[in-house]
Order: sequence, then structure tokens, then C-alpha cells
Amino acid sequence: MKPAGTHLLVETDLRRLHHFQGDSLVKTYPVAVGKPSTPTPTGNYRIVNKIVNPGGMLGTRWMGLDIPGGNYGIHGTSDPSSIGRAVSNGCIRMFNHHIEELFPQVAIGTPVRIVGGGEKAAGAGTSYVVQPGDTLWQIARRFQVPLDALIELNGLPDPDALYPGQVILLPKV
Repeated sequence: MKPAGTHLLVETDLRRLHHFQGDSLVKTYPVAVGKPSTPTPTGNYRIVNKIVNPGGMLGTRWMGLDIPGGNYGIHGTSDPSSIGRAVSNGCIRMFNHHIEELFPQVAIGTPVRIVGGGEKAAGAGTSYVVQPGDTLWQIARRFQVPLDALIELNGLPDPDALYPGQVILLPKV
């Protein structure tokens, strides 16, 4: 059973996976992500299945994601030298000892947000990590950017549903 508020944030450009419990960052892990020809899809997803010892190049653990159009997941690796690089076919690879540490803390249904450089190329300047108590209106005022631009750039279906650790892209000014 997952603890309340568990969610993951993957930053493909920084090659990092952040594990949050509610408002608190539990741990950050280095990861490998998709290569330019097969990038890791950005967006908001959920864990849909978990497998112990999936075999082969998937290392010791697999957590499947509900990304349309493919079989993507967060998994271990038989090639630890790949961690920190953009080399996969779109999956998120972790050191086996890291995925083994994370695996029991993540349940099916856990939210996973994947952000990366591809989003920044579409009119973003910098990014901001949402802090506990932040609202989108406060972020817009703090950075002197239009609220509408924040909503559009980040594809926020519900701008009131921010969570700590969420990465908000800021428009170029």
C-alpha cells in the first residue's frame, strides 16, 4: 500500500527522478532517459503495473506507465554505465539498488510527471519548482508573467491542482 501523497517527478533534461511523499522530497535518483530519436514522453502519467525480476535489460524491477502508444516504464538496468545519459528507447532506467529501494514505496496508481527540455523549447525561459502553499496566481505575480501564459505553456487542465515538487515552466519575458 502506498503512503498518501506519494508521487514521482522525472526531469529528463537533468536526468533525475524525484520521489515525493506529500509535500516532502524523500529522495532524488540519477536516471537514464530516452535518446533523441526515441525520447521519453513528457506529461502526467500513472504507474499501471509492477514486476519483480522482469529479466534481461530491465534489471531487477519494472514499474509500467500508462503512456499511450508504447510500453514505457521505470526500471532497473543490466547496463549501469547508461545511468545519467540519454540512451534508452524512452524508458526511465535506474540503478538496480535504487529501483529496489523505490519499488516498495510506489503503488499502482501513483502519479508520475515527466518534464524535460522538449517542453522548454516551446516558448519557455526557465522553470520553477512548486513549494508547499504556492498557487499559480502567486507564481505568476512573483515572476511577473501572465497567468494565462503559465496555464497554456504548462498544459494545466486544472490550474488549481498544483502540488509541491511540480515543475512549472515560465514563459520567456
